Amino acid sequence: RPPYSYSALIAMAIHSAPGRRRTLRQIYRFVAENFPFYRRGRAGWQNSIRHNLSLNECFRKVPRGEDDPGKGSYWTLDPNCEKMLDNGNFRRRRKRR
Repeated sequence: RPPYSYSALIAMAIHSAPGRRRTLRQIYRFVAENFPFYRRGRAGWQNSIRHNLSLNECFRKVPRGEDDPGKGSYWTLDPNCEKMLDNGNFRRRRKRR
């Protein structure tokens, strides 16, 4: 299992995209292509990605423009959350004991 949280995986996907935005399908594809652990048949991680996108305040849903046909909205990072990406620090927080 990669040492990254789902929020970090999403942030990496969005951060690496041209225009810093991706659709849900593009986020899934990025995660599966870059982290072989998620290529296996189980789809539970996709539910976790959707859950994090909808509940985490750092992710913003942006509707497609009229000149941009296709399915689904884009997801972007809230500018106030850019600090979570400083120095490429996408790792999980350590658990407190």
